[in-house]
Amino acid sequence: MIKLQKTDSQDVKEKISHKLKAVNEKTRNYVKDIVILVNREIGVNKIISILLFGSQQNKAKGENTSISDCDLLFIFKDRVSSHHIREIEKYFIALEIKHNFESGNKNVIRNLISSIQHATGMFISHFLTKEKYWKNATFHKIFQVNKVFSAIFAPRNIVLSNVIINSTVLYGSDLRNLIRKKIRVSVFEMFKSMVMNLFISFFSLLLFPFKKLKSIKFQLEAIKWSLRSSNYYCFRDTENLDKIIERFISFEKYSLQQKAHLFYQDFLKLRKEPYNNLRFILRCPIRILKIHIKAIKFRKAVKKIQIPSKPRYQTDPSHSFPLQF
Repeated sequence: MIKLQKTDSQDVKEKISHKLKAVNEKTRNYVKDIVILVNREIGVNKIISILLFGSQQNKAKGENTSISDCDLLFIFKDRVSSHHIREIEKYFIALEIKHNFESGNKNVIRNLISSIQHATGMFISHFLTKEKYWKNATFHKIFQVNKVFSAIFAPRNIVLSNVIINSTVLYGSDLRNLIRKKIRVSVFEMFKSMVMNLFISFFSLLLFPFKKLKSIKFQLEAIKWSLRSSNYYCFRDTENLDKIIERFISFEKYSLQQKAHLFYQDFLKLRKEPYNNLRFILRCPIRILKIHIKAIKFRKAVKKIQIPSKPRYQTDPSHSFPLQF
């Protein structure tokens, strides 16, 4: 295996460091350790691109939450073997434990939760893929999630759209435009998003009796992704949560806006200081349904609005067919 010079690793870290100024020290240290690891095991010259997206990217925009992971997407050259990528996976997990993005204490329940997280991509801090999978927008290969589960439940195009729009290129080439045109968001994606987030919500309810597991984080994630997916479906943007919440409160009937406002107030507070609030947890499934239904109705109403077409130019009779001279 060809080793790169130390200066190459330092060069990459310097390029990345100035783009990480807005995120916390924990994340910066985690990323630096990953760069050292990748340089040692594979070589940074085999990385095409590194993207930062998700919670840490949103923190840079001013969103505050104590429940977050560090969503890093590594896109390797195709010549890096899948076996080699799987081999370094265990080192990535060790670094997540070291930097407190992952718990090192495992039991039967925690192993079940870990399986759910890997099947859905929730609270996973790194994703390793190849250039060909990115170019083809092969969702389960990009995010290393269960193929069948993602095909049935994951709103793949919405997730990919959010990654493309709401991300920063930490290193290498910007490959985001390669798949932008391939992504088409339909109402079917919204139904998948609704089912997926309801699944997470009910899973959170099942975990509620186990206080140490802090099941509230899954409920908060379900509400967050319901809002983000529905907002993207309606407006094709990735505004911060405060702005998105403002939009969805406005979708409510005037008499119900105060009730919605109080729910989202609790949501934002719990993101800052999470604890198992049973009253909030019980309200979440209904709110998830409402968010998606409001978004589908909004989009349907927008499509019905007919935009006046530009006035046609008057045709000169002398230029009509058959041509007259």
